[in-house]
Amino acid sequence: MEKYRQIDAKALEDRGRPDGAAARRIFQAEYTGFSKKIIVLDDDPTGTQTVHDVSVYTDWSYESILEGFCEDRNMFFLLTNSRSFSEEKTKQVHREIGERIVRASRETKKDFLVISRGDSTLRGHYPLEMEVLGEALKEYDGRMPDGEILCPFFKEGGRYTIDSVHYVQEKGKLIPAAQTEFAGDATFGYSHSELGEYVEEKSRGRKKSQDCIRITLDMLRGPDLEVPSEKLLEAGGFSTVLVDAVCYEDVEIFCAALLKALKAGKRFLIRSAAAVPKVLGNIADKPLLGREELIKPGSVTAGGTITDAASVPGGIVLAGSHVKKTTVQLERLREADCPLSFLEFNVNTCFQEEGLSAEADRITDRASEEMKKGNTAVVYTSRELFAPAGYSKEELLKASVRISDAVTSVIQKLTVRPRFIIAKGGITSSDVAVKALAIKKAVVMGQIQPGIPVWMTGSESKFPGMPYVIFPGNVGGEDTLKKVVETLSRDSEEQQ
Repeated sequence: MEKYRQIDAKALEDRGRPDGAAARRIFQAEYTGFSKKIIVLDDDPTGTQTVHDVSVYTDWSYESILEGFCEDRNMFFLLTNSRSFSEEKTKQVHREIGERIVRASRETKKDFLVISRGDSTLRGHYPLEMEVLGEALKEYDGRMPDGEILCPFFKEGGRYTIDSVHYVQEKGKLIPAAQTEFAGDATFGYSHSELGEYVEEKSRGRKKSQDCIRITLDMLRGPDLEVPSEKLLEAGGFSTVLVDAVCYEDVEIFCAALLKALKAGKRFLIRSAAAVPKVLGNIADKPLLGREELIKPGSVTAGGTITDAASVPGGIVLAGSHVKKTTVQLERLREADCPLSFLEFNVNTCFQEEGLSAEADRITDRASEEMKKGNTAVVYTSRELFAPAGYSKEELLKASVRISDAVTSVIQKLTVRPRFIIAKGGITSSDVAVKALAIKKAVVMGQIQPGIPVWMTGSESKFPGMPYVIFPGNVGGEDTLKKVVETLSRDSEEQQ
């Protein structure tokens, strides 16, 4: 058992925070003249939870990558959804992406910086994705990056790193990440909260904790701001750099040091949660999105008819995430001050011939009926899967994939255009975006609640111009889902 203990969240206040205006000045001074194209590889759609007015491409074709390079914006996202991939597919995809990025860079004559946006609770294909990207860049660009940077800080979700120990905030406590339910993930579990020990564990000893370069809060807030950049200049041979942060000012000061190191010729890959893309993209804060920006009169129905706001049907919520937080949020949603209809998708129909298809049809019909009445349909999967005796882990995994596809097909089969769509959970939201809505490119509008992004679907999608809310399974308080649904369900006059 690791030695780290839960601590009171007051420790964040005790640490204080750097002067915000000074941190911003330091960052902006280094940002001047920075012209690299920032490419964010998102291992599920929730990584856009801190940005706005940026493009998201749902494939990694050369055409999409080249289009991203040609945009005026300095940043674009590629949705890989690799957290749902096997290790072999992850290797293949990241090798392809590395080669295509280098090719697009040469064609456009623009240099680049790659961020692998991963989970703020440390799940995902680490270090595999970073190693494959590094090797691909070495093969196609002729140079291995000097190092990889790990910065899982994500304030909006209550994820903080102090003295290289990563914490998850829950009810007034900072819990070492390895002691949370996320560390028990069947595919991506881990047992160390100290990032150096985590790196050693996940690399199976290929990388040693003592060899990691640590950039601590004391360095970021010390009198000599050259120290963080000097630490980065020490990197070589694909070193691992671990970064503390408990507020955005820490990230700004670190990113200033990073920009200085890049100007000095260093090259890095970044593995981070959603905070670093926002800062490096120089993306300003934006108020939370309100109903008026998302649900407007003149909506287009599935049949192409213009309707007024009053005739727009209800919305739909699709909940596939099974983490405890989602279950609690669904229970609190029942208390919402708006018309709802809860529809349980029976996952155990997967053990019947054509059972899932019939269940998807049943749920789709019910959801359509409820939306036509102006109600929001809340589709959620039953919480337990009762497998027949003798089912192997591989068979259960295949069953899970079939269930996910069937649940996603509910959106795909809709003939009623919803007022809005909310997908709960990373894999669910990716499958809805790519398979059900057929989104090729979307624009991130902003966030409806902290850490909860909204995409505006493109003209090619099943429902063009639709606000699509991507709600991570592990983000928000108990009543956050309730707040989001109430915001989107009410007409403007009801909110006054």
